[in-house]
Amino acid sequence: MKLKSDGSIKSIHESGTGTEASCPLIGIPVPAGFPSPATDYIEGSLDLNDYVVKHKASTFFLRVEGLSMTGAGIFPDDVLVVDKALEPTNNRIVIAVLDGELTVKRLRIEPDCYLLLPENDDFQPIRITEESDFNVWGVVTFVVHKL
Repeated sequence: MKLKSDGSIKSIHESGTGTEASCPLIGIPVPAGFPSPATDYIEGSLDLNDYVVKHKASTFFLRVEGLSMTGAGIFPDDVLVVDKALEPTNNRIVIAVLDGELTVKRLRIEPDCYLLLPENDDFQPIRITEESDFNVWGVVTFVVHKL
């Protein structure tokens, strides 16, 4: 079973262990409607490494290639934060290895089979059979993309 290239991973990067990416964290919510008066409430600082990386030894960053997960807010060139220490439970977005190729899909666990579901109607679900060479490589915890 071959996957379309639109569901593949472009590159893999390890999470940094010594780089701090800390910026001030404003302690008030930002309204998405009408603007409110300016306020100077700084809650503290937020280190993005601490926020997105829970298990440093098992976390990797992957760059996405393809359009199969756009319905889940995952677009080409987005960076995924993937944690290999997490359990790949039903309906989680996972990085799977299928027949030697990496892909990002939503994992559906049925009583009699596993399915890898795209989040784009232009792509078909992939049914995992006993003949498939299949392994879940990690669970996607965050998506980083430019606006």
